Amino acid sequence: MANGWSLRIKNQKLSGKLSNNMLNFNELEKGVNIIIDNQPHEILEAFRLFKGRGQSVLQVKTKNLITGTVVSKTFHPSDTFEEAEIKIFKAKFLFSHRDQFYFTKENDPSFRFSLMEKNIGESIKFLTHQTTIEALLFQGKVINISLPIKLNLKVIEAPPGVQGSRSQPGTKTVTLETKAKVNTPLFIKEGDVIVINTKTGQYVQRKEKEQKNNSE
Repeated sequence: MANGWSLRIKNQKLSGKLSNNMLNFNELEKGVNIIIDNQPHEILEAFRLFKGRGQSVLQVKTKNLITGTVVSKTFHPSDTFEEAEIKIFKAKFLFSHRDQFYFTKENDPSFRFSLMEKNIGESIKFLTHQTTIEALLFQGKVINISLPIKLNLKVIEAPPGVQGSRSQPGTKTVTLETKAKVNTPLFIKEGDVIVINTKTGQYVQRKEKEQKNNSE
């Protein structure tokens, strides 16, 4: 079911405790995890801008790994940050109740945890029972999850396709088994299994049905 993961944590550690490793300005780059205001952040983008006389600043976008909030920041050569150590383990989605989502560790069913819908974000609408995800552990606490980049989901409702203009390929809105709605090509029909990019929420392709081997 999983073809990849929407989030890869750089320099994974076996401990969820704070690191004594301080990162200076020149070590800040895309994929690095740092602590800002006592919370772990991932640097999503990093661009160095030169301001003359050898001075430079770093324009970055960081994602709060607890809340999912993405913000733009400017770092200066004098800035230093503590590296955030994140431990990752595989888990499975069990069920949801209202806005709370419950999971269990893949190799230890007795270890269960829950997260609020607002922390997980839009990708939560593609979760099905027993979907394998990656859980992020910081300071001994599960702070968030990461879905596979691509998931196979069944179409449970698909209206008849109506061909649009020849200059633009037609699309229609279908309903998936998770009740999420996505736009697909006109040829998609009820019962089809399609591949969804959980990061963009967009249709990727139709999953071809396995051919039965009729040979004796």
